[in-house]
Amino acid sequence: MSKISGRINLAQLTGAIRTMKGKDGDVDCFVLPISTNNLYRGAKGLYLDIIAFEVDPAKRNTDSKDTHLVKQSLSKDARALMSEEEQRAMPILGNLSVWGDYEPETKADLETKPEIEDMPF
Repeated sequence: MSKISGRINLAQLTGAIRTMKGKDGDVDCFVLPISTNNLYRGAKGLYLDIIAFEVDPAKRNTDSKDTHLVKQSLSKDARALMSEEEQRAMPILGNLSVWGDYEPETKADLETKPEIEDMPF
């Protein structure tokens, strides 16, 4: 079984670092506007939907163990409001590394299987 570790750079989102007063003194905070960052309010929390893309091993930095890059995943409606250029310009939020029994996808994994001539039902 593989394990995944990674980092998300919250500074890639629209936000501001502010020093606010806490009960024990000043506290550094990172304030994120919810709608500007397309965050999703669910019944049990506030979510940042993400999607990971595998990094081509041939293009990977030899010093890096990162196997995937992470971008924000937007709803179909939000993507429809953006140009193709705006979608491509969305920042990379971070990276992931798969540890253990990880095998990158190969072209053979993506080949189509022959069509079934007779349906089993």
